Amino acid sequence: MKLYKNDLPDNLFLGNSVAIDTETMGLNTKRDRLCLVQLCGENGEIHLVQIDREDAHNSPNLKKLLKDKNVLKIFHYARFDVAILEHTFSVSVFPIYCTKIASKLVRTYTDKHSLKVLARELLNVELSKQEQSSYWGRDVLSPTQLEYAANDVRYLHQIKEQLDIMLQREGKTELANKCFEQISLIVQLELANFSPEEVFQH
Repeated sequence: MKLYKNDLPDNLFLGNSVAIDTETMGLNTKRDRLCLVQLCGENGEIHLVQIDREDAHNSPNLKKLLKDKNVLKIFHYARFDVAILEHTFSVSVFPIYCTKIASKLVRTYTDKHSLKVLARELLNVELSKQEQSSYWGRDVLSPTQLEYAANDVRYLHQIKEQLDIMLQREGKTELANKCFEQISLIVQLELANFSPEEVFQH
């Protein structure tokens, strides 16, 4: 696990897909600032980028990765993470894979689709959520915060692999891909102060 300030190193290659998560000051995209971006490459190496409040836009390498159309970005609940990333860095994040959406399409036998539940059921891994609501805006993050943040991306590639098998088995791969493609539209509506649910209502 490697920790950086504001940006990734030059010429860092994480593979053709990268797992991404974020930690923020809260759940209001326009009010609560981005504090940390976690990334896990295909080789399992984890990179954490701590975002300073005064220097949040000085992240050229991170922004280049986020908008690279040749790199699949894997999220759990992409709707929030993509929104805070696009709001902070003014980039269009694409292409996207969301493990929560995939889970809802194939795990219809349950209404539980959290990362913790998926890790337990699909990988037999128990994740701690103790630091979920901690203060991420501090200058120096604690070891338990860093480990929690790393775990949020450490298993996403493996979870995606298992969900892809289930999507294929149930004939829902194409449907899932169409859902992933709409995340960008949903985020754009929300950042423009529209409720996607209300826009598509009668």
